[in-house]
Amino acid sequence: MNKKTKTIIMGGLIGGIAYAFIMAGFDYSDGQDFRIWRFLLNAIIFGTFMAIMNIYNIKKQTEENKNNE
Repeated sequence: MNKKTKTIIMGGLIGGIAYAFIMAGFDYSDGQDFRIWRFLLNAIIFGTFMAIMNIYNIKKQTEENKNNE
């Protein structure tokens, strides 16, 4: 894998898992039990969104660098 792919995957994983932990914390503070399926769903959906945003940002930065040179 190249550096770009690793960056996209790691950004998605870290963002998704962090979001899922925060949402699980909010659920816990509301008195709800920990639900693994909700945790995984939050991590997958938000992680995918973060990966798409990383792809967009990397493409935009690459285009800006080409235009500046």
